[in-house]
This record gives sequence, structure tokens and C-alpha cells, in this order.
Amino acid sequence: MARSLESPRHEALRAFLVERRQKAGLRQIDLAKRLRRPQSYVTYVETGQKIVDVIELLEWADALGFDPCDTLKRLSKLQRPK
Repeated sequence: MARSLESPRHEALRAFLVERRQKAGLRQIDLAKRLRRPQSYVTYVETGQKIVDVIELLEWADALGFDPCDTLKRLSKLQRPK
């Protein structure tokens, strides 16, 4: 079984979060301030070095204005690693 950090679902979530931040016109430091986290946290998530848990996904959704339920539905349709 592939590690979670290397899974298609993790990669898709990472790419989605980067895209949403960019569409919002925010720099990593701007998002970090909204999340009340250091900028390095945003970097670790966006570069795939950190897995996002459900609570963190909700925080990112609030900060960037997307529906976390829709995001999870899309991710659940991706093939699980074997």
C-alpha cells in the first residue's frame, strides 16, 4: 500500500488547495494569517509534506470560501491506492 503522502487522493487535495488559494488571489503568507498559522504550515501542506486532517480542511474551506463536503465527494471518487 502506498504511503498517504504519495496517494492520488493526497496529491489531488494538495493541488486543489493550491488552486483555491491562487484563485482567491492570496499569497501563502496571507492564507497563513487567515488560518492563524505560520507560513511554513501552508508551505508544508501545499508541497505535500503534511497531510491535512478533517478539521484543517474545514479551516481551509472557511479561509478560502469553498464547500468541504463537495471537496470530499470529489476526492472519494478517486481510486484508492492498492
